[in-house]
Amino acid sequence: MDEAAARDEICRVGRSLFERGYVHATAGNISVRLADGFLITPTDACLGTLQPQRLARLDAAGEQIDGDRASKTITLHRRIYAATAAAGRAAGCVIHTHSTHLVACSLRADDAAGAANEGLAEGAELLPPITPYFVMKVGRVPHIAYHRPGDPAAAEAVVRAIAQHAAAGRRLQAVMLARLGPNVWHDTPAAALAVLEELEETARLHLLQPAIRPLAEPQIDELRRVFGASW
Repeated sequence: MDEAAARDEICRVGRSLFERGYVHATAGNISVRLADGFLITPTDACLGTLQPQRLARLDAAGEQIDGDRASKTITLHRRIYAATAAAGRAAGCVIHTHSTHLVACSLRADDAAGAANEGLAEGAELLPPITPYFVMKVGRVPHIAYHRPGDPAAAEAVVRAIAQHAAAGRRLQAVMLARLGPNVWHDTPAAALAVLEELEETARLHLLQPAIRPLAEPQIDELRRVFGASW
């Protein structure tokens, strides 16, 4: 995807996320990895009203060279790009939102851990494998323990999760930052959006039916064999 097409796609996906309530106000951000750098939505920008020419343009070292001031989350996004490349399949786009049902699942999990006087284990699964399409289209989603927005420790935890799952033969496409929101990634903005949509829908189903029985291991193994699911 060339830079002009990437700019248009970021704006299209941002508008879609905003109009459907996946993001609100100035929450969320989208970045794309280019051959010689990165594009990312500006800081405090509303994803529903993005303008292609105002997107932040950064060079390969992460230094801004054009556009409005880049979102501070470019640091985390660049770590994800590097970690996915090291794991064998470099992401082309990263999307971060504050999607309602996913954040609600995170709040509930974080609160339950607090009630038990223990923190969430690093990399604990956010959602069980309750539908085949969640297993096939999203895969495992580590729940990253709470860190303030922009804390470098969160990026370190995300990088560790990507590497640990890669070592186990699994490809991550998403993590959940506790009490904040998901980061999802894929080859293109459209593909990353599809991951996010399936993830948010699974969170909604989980909130509606929290005690539902997950898929059994033989069923998951069949999805691995037939569809190449990474679970």
